[in-house]
Amino acid sequence: MMKSEIKTAIVLVVVIGAAIAGIQGVLVSLDDAAPATDAALTAAPPTETSASDSPAQPKIDKSRFKTAPEIVGIFEYINTTPDGLEEAIKDKVVLYDIWTYSCINCIRTLPYITAWDDKYADEGLLIVGVHSPEFEFEKNPDNVRMAVEKYGIKYPVVMDNEMDTWKAFENRYWPRKYVADHEGYIRYDKIGEGGYDDTERVIQNLLRERAASLGLQTAAAEPLVDIKSFEHTLVRTPELYFGYQFAFGRNQLGSEEGFKPESIVEYGEPKSIDLDKFYMTGEWKNRSDSMELVSDTGRIQLYYNAKEVNIVTENAAELKVTIDGKPVPADLAGSDIMPGGLVSVSGPDLYNLVSADSASTHLMQIDVSGQGFQIFTFTFG
Repeated sequence: MMKSEIKTAIVLVVVIGAAIAGIQGVLVSLDDAAPATDAALTAAPPTETSASDSPAQPKIDKSRFKTAPEIVGIFEYINTTPDGLEEAIKDKVVLYDIWTYSCINCIRTLPYITAWDDKYADEGLLIVGVHSPEFEFEKNPDNVRMAVEKYGIKYPVVMDNEMDTWKAFENRYWPRKYVADHEGYIRYDKIGEGGYDDTERVIQNLLRERAASLGLQTAAAEPLVDIKSFEHTLVRTPELYFGYQFAFGRNQLGSEEGFKPESIVEYGEPKSIDLDKFYMTGEWKNRSDSMELVSDTGRIQLYYNAKEVNIVTENAAELKVTIDGKPVPADLAGSDIMPGGLVSVSGPDLYNLVSADSASTHLMQIDVSGQGFQIFTFTFG
């Protein structure tokens, strides 16, 4: 009887041990299948030696990585052609930068991206700017070409006007960077600004991996690009939209007349002004993506908290900007402010009104002269 019980106990121990091992095996497989984060590569960087004497590289299981989708639905190709781009992508490490030219967050990333292009293009990096527009004027090839020239972009830019490539990447953000290895697997994904050192290290590692795979000589380690990045104010006024469709679900327009889609509204002087809301004075047409000045003159007021203020506008006008009832002081003046707080706007673009070392709260007033002037958004930093 005792021997029978001992045998039964031994069998139970074996069964339990096997079950635990099985569970651990399942947990390990689930962990291996987890998607890559935007923090780092999963592959260790190859040793930096020439291809002829480099050690065998560990085989990387890429089954958990997605491949980069095809670039589709392109309206216009800048700095490239359809066939030229298709050929250029082959066997390259590719950084896909999804951006749009009036987005300040996108603009702040461009010095890094253009520097990486200068630094690594000859080593096998290809940068593709996927220009996916937020506003209608960003669909104009002439406007995008001017932006490409303004920011010194030499790499291919494709105009994704109907957001087809945006959708193919299942993207929802500006800006967003995907880095694919030379076999087309997406190995890194970065949303928004920042993370520049991590992104560049991924580029370096994937270029070494590519060189080892293709039997090429690898370059010596290089220092990372050193550019002072913009530091956001943690608590700041959110982006404010003037178009009724863009502002839907946001309580941002403080004027009591409110939005009246596709109608001309005569806005009166506000009785009071709340923080993080904008107020209109004059006759303005409510458009889906903007407000258009119908009267000869108009006014925009807001209380904001930030260290940087930008506006996105279209059509010619003269703006007079005051802060707390006075001309913009020198320590707050943005790059587009002229003496006396004047700003001359013309083509559709982003204009910098305030740029300070630290955040503060102020009443901004913009007096507008120029029928047909359109304003799309305020952005803050």
